[in-house]
Amino acid sequence: MQLRISPSMRTITISSNNGVLDSMKVKVGTAARPPPYRNLFYTVLILAFLLPFVFILTAVVTLEGVDNCSSLDCLGRRLGPKLLGRRTDHSVRLMRDLYETFNHVNFEEIPSEARLPGSFNEFLIEIKKNQYDTKTFAVFLKATMESMDREAKRSKLAEQLHKHFAADAIPKGIHCLSLRLADEYSSNALARKQLPSPELLPLLSDNSLHHFVLLTDNVLAASVVLTSTVKSSLRPKKIVFHVITDKKTYPVMHSWFSLHPPSPAIVEVKGVHQFDWLTRENVPILEAIENHHGVRNHYHGDHAKGSNFTDNPRIFASRLQARSPKYISLLNHLRIYLPELFPNLNKVIFLDDDVVIQRDLSPLWDINMAGKLNGAVETCNGDDKWVMSKRFRTYFNFSHPIISNNLDPDECAWAYGMNIFDLNAWRKTKIRDTYHYWLKENLKSNLTLWKFGTLPPALIAFRGYIHPIDSSWHMLGLGYQEKSNIDNVRKAAVIHYNGQCKPWLEIGFKHLKPFWTKHVNYSNEFIRNCHILKPEE
Repeated sequence: MQLRISPSMRTITISSNNGVLDSMKVKVGTAARPPPYRNLFYTVLILAFLLPFVFILTAVVTLEGVDNCSSLDCLGRRLGPKLLGRRTDHSVRLMRDLYETFNHVNFEEIPSEARLPGSFNEFLIEIKKNQYDTKTFAVFLKATMESMDREAKRSKLAEQLHKHFAADAIPKGIHCLSLRLADEYSSNALARKQLPSPELLPLLSDNSLHHFVLLTDNVLAASVVLTSTVKSSLRPKKIVFHVITDKKTYPVMHSWFSLHPPSPAIVEVKGVHQFDWLTRENVPILEAIENHHGVRNHYHGDHAKGSNFTDNPRIFASRLQARSPKYISLLNHLRIYLPELFPNLNKVIFLDDDVVIQRDLSPLWDINMAGKLNGAVETCNGDDKWVMSKRFRTYFNFSHPIISNNLDPDECAWAYGMNIFDLNAWRKTKIRDTYHYWLKENLKSNLTLWKFGTLPPALIAFRGYIHPIDSSWHMLGLGYQEKSNIDNVRKAAVIHYNGQCKPWLEIGFKHLKPFWTKHVNYSNEFIRNCHILKPEE
């Protein structure tokens, strides 16, 4: 028998040896091979089906850090990253473990006897030395951060307390200035001359002129207010200043403005003692404020009592500011008696002593008050959310039923410090009586209605009588907002250093002081001899 295989390897022929042709062909190949393009199609189809799964599994492995999977259904997770040339990031797993540990120790108490480092360098030395495990490290880190947070808050509260005492103290230079001027008043006839001169006295009640009222016992601050007003005015000859001070400061103030008149403006200096009707017998509420035990304890007691490191430093600062003794002085409450103080005047502009005038204020006299009597900037709207976000809830205790039943917490507050008062309209109201009534109510409630000076009772007394004026006339907050917008400061007609950081104090903000100091004559003999120096810029 013969066996023959075809060259194509597809058939085998078998024939016998007896000469008889007896052959058969056997096909070795199976089905015919498909054309090459069909193989390509099937390959692409299979890959299109598998690749999305490989991508998803790779992403899962990367995000979850899964590399310890031995079951068959985890095969894709294990092979995916390897097929795409990616390996599991061990840092991801480490961070996951740390998160779990931190969450676990977050609710654990820190041992009170634990010795904690005082700096980051000490912290590193400690953990290297002791080779802490993860949990111990997390506890140690938590205790260190909490300790440092407490220390930071204590420092902030101490800073606010020191600022409070610095703000209430009289700088040595200003104290010296007052003593020298008082001595000048007693020894120099020019320092005692009549203000204004007799021929100018009728102008003090001339309603065609622009009358400004200033209540202060700070002679240097008063000089800046008057000087800046005159410099900024387009018609300084129309300006009349009425400066009212206390009995102690009267010789000082009179002496300064006698020797340094703000020409061509007219200035009058009067002491509270010169108003015969303004006695504690006629105004008993003022004596009650000064003598009330709760009031004196509040304003003169331990200002740090009750504070701890959990207090918000900003709230603590506001609380301290509210405890300034100036809020119980007669001079501070005197503004509510403006119609009685100036019975012959129709309209005045009231100024605080911590303001600087930067623009002519004449247009304010032409404002149509529309029947209102207090032209003021509202303080509930503005770019500075800290300074211009004051509503009634800022000043009053709305948990007290007397307050909640009578006031609206969302009512907009307004600013004292630069106000246009229509005294004629004021005389037709009972604003002073309302003011007195609420002062008494606050005393009866042991100061639980409000604790922030003279503005709260004024907010109540002047309700319905406020005429809002544009905020560019009066910019506030330069005594507590260190980040005051400088461009806005330059553009404002009046800038107000309300707050603790007055520009004449060391704690004043250095970048905001020049707006005030440029109106101080540092070459003046009295100022120079008292070593009141221009701050370094």
